[in-house]
Amino acid sequence: MSPSKSVHIPTNIYVARFTVVNPATGAAICSVEASTSQDVDAAVTRAHSAYQSGIWSRASNLTRSTVLSRLAQLLEERIPDMARIESLQTGRAIREMNAQIGRLPDWLRYYAALLRTQQGFVAPTQGKLLNYVQRIPLGVVAHITPFNHPLLIAVKKIAPALAAGNSVVVKPSELAPISLLEFSKLTREAGVPDGVFTVLPGYGHTTGTQLASHRLVRKVDITAGTQTGRAIGAIVGANLASFTAELGGKAPVIVFNDADLASAVNGVAFASFVASGQTCVSGTRIIIQDKIYDRFMQAFLDKVANITWRMGDPSNPQSSMGSVISAKHLERIERMVQGRESGEIITGGERMTTQSALDGFDFSRGSFYPPTVIENVDINDKIWQEEIFGPVVVIKKFHDEVEGIALANASKYGLGAGIWTTDLSRAHRVANAIEAGLVWVNIHHRNDPSSPWGGMKESGIGRENGIEALEAYSQSKSVIVHTATAEESRVSDDWFADGEDTKRYG
Repeated sequence: MSPSKSVHIPTNIYVARFTVVNPATGAAICSVEASTSQDVDAAVTRAHSAYQSGIWSRASNLTRSTVLSRLAQLLEERIPDMARIESLQTGRAIREMNAQIGRLPDWLRYYAALLRTQQGFVAPTQGKLLNYVQRIPLGVVAHITPFNHPLLIAVKKIAPALAAGNSVVVKPSELAPISLLEFSKLTREAGVPDGVFTVLPGYGHTTGTQLASHRLVRKVDITAGTQTGRAIGAIVGANLASFTAELGGKAPVIVFNDADLASAVNGVAFASFVASGQTCVSGTRIIIQDKIYDRFMQAFLDKVANITWRMGDPSNPQSSMGSVISAKHLERIERMVQGRESGEIITGGERMTTQSALDGFDFSRGSFYPPTVIENVDINDKIWQEEIFGPVVVIKKFHDEVEGIALANASKYGLGAGIWTTDLSRAHRVANAIEAGLVWVNIHHRNDPSSPWGGMKESGIGRENGIEALEAYSQSKSVIVHTATAEESRVSDDWFADGEDTKRYG
């Protein structure tokens, strides 16, 4: 994609545009024409008309399954291109994006398969009644998606929403909208009808807010910070629409004395620094048991040094870690690290301005921050409590299982958590005690379309993935059929018959 090329949605008229910047170089990638208020209303109205027409909402499960399977194949054919786009607009290492984008067809195929195996439900209603329950779509659903995993998080929402028969309008992050605009072309090629899927580029406080507040939108699904989630949730609630929100996180990772050291070090490094620490389930609070602490720290710091040394041009397949999303975000990370009230920086802690030892890439051109490790942070410190969304971890020692669990739960968030131990009983016991919607044991940040994904406490409402997500994008409709004969009905169902022994069931 050349820097001078503009990205358009053909059916809309725009009056403003914004520039998408490669955060690794500071260079403009392209300009995108932003949706106006009229565009939002037109897109939602068009989506509602498509829903009411039944062209997708009342299409057979087989039809929708076939289209989703075709979309999965088209996306699979575009994986290298999409990975390159994702790397350019986010600054993330191409090795990460190749792996991540390669998984996305699985979500579309999973929900295509669910459609082919979905079965109806007959309720055990008393009397001569047949009560069958159908799942029907909600109508127009709005997705507000973030910059950190632009296509992954969008597809996780889009696949079940389309499978259920809804019309979908997506507002991608203004920092990384390109891959969603490209994906929209694939939906048309796959056979998704006009009006059923629309991407509306724009800013959250304008396009996102108007989309969430539109009276025709029956569900909003957002991935964002907790503050944004609260604001959007209040808007959605006023319309009595459904709401799913995956919000902030501050994931603890507990490493017990009996953990396999090499596996734990590699796993914690991945948990903490993949995506430059810009995931809601990043391992940011590393809690190490006392007897293994010194050996773990020595091996972990060696690993961190190697990651830092191997940082370079994100387009280099050998590069270990990319930039953060923007100069503004880099400044926020710096403020949080420098403004902490406790703890000692062991490594990192300053933006990168030199050249890469790996390939000579000039870090000063972009928004690069190294893997940073801070020891002995107080649990009341903002840097322990608040989401940084960058490659920064705080480390704390613990003595016994009770203390480790208490430290893990010392957070207002409850999205992801990790446990490293070879004790099977402890693994189950601690996983049950941790207040998080996702708990990994001896691994981290593994995701599958069949596995429910969502948080507790201030980390969100509802779940992505699995059968739960498909049902959350639909609603039950109960059809009750009287199967008694006319003669039986005359005798048993005349509520206003003379006498005191009138009987009625149901």
